[in-house]
Amino acid sequence: MISVERLDLGYLTRPAAEWGGPHDREEPVLAYLVRYGGGSLLFDTGMGTGSPETDAHYRPVRRPLTVGEVDLVVNSHLHFDHIGGNQGFPDTPVLVQRTELATARAGDHTIDSLLPGVRYEEVEGEFGIADGVLLLPTPGHTEGHQSVVLDHGDRVTVLAGQAYDFAHEFGTPYRPWIARIGELARGRDVRVLFAHDREVWEGRLPTPR
Repeated sequence: MISVERLDLGYLTRPAAEWGGPHDREEPVLAYLVRYGGGSLLFDTGMGTGSPETDAHYRPVRRPLTVGEVDLVVNSHLHFDHIGGNQGFPDTPVLVQRTELATARAGDHTIDSLLPGVRYEEVEGEFGIADGVLLLPTPGHTEGHQSVVLDHGDRVTVLAGQAYDFAHEFGTPYRPWIARIGELARGRDVRVLFAHDREVWEGRLPTPR
């Protein structure tokens, strides 16, 4: 049995000029605790500190991450608002796509002080964690973005991170990895959960022939 618990880790305020809208918008910062047969993982860890410039830009309001020990941490990508709690798990493997880690270590991608002291384990492409728990590359927001696909048997849950900002945007613009989710779902109901939206996308995706 696979269970998912949403963790509310605060919110940030994205300036209007950054997202092209008429006003600044508040966005929640959400992480997910997944328990599966024989293990547990934490998907994203909230907003990091260490950059007054970033704080001035996004005006973050942080809530503490209070989960206990987990077997794995998975980062959707390495922007500051998804890796803030990584250093609190120094002995826990943190799974990240190889491309994403290389981009972050090259600079100008995140708050650099959040990267050391973390036991990163690089993956490349799809990676099976356990029965029914799959890492899936979902490039778009960043080249190395990844999501977690959970197969419950009768349905599928996708922890999409920031693959799309909002539930109503899911699939627009279309990205090729959506077809892979449809293939994995095989006509079953799909729920998609996001890092910056409490709303959920629910539906069925076409199954590629």
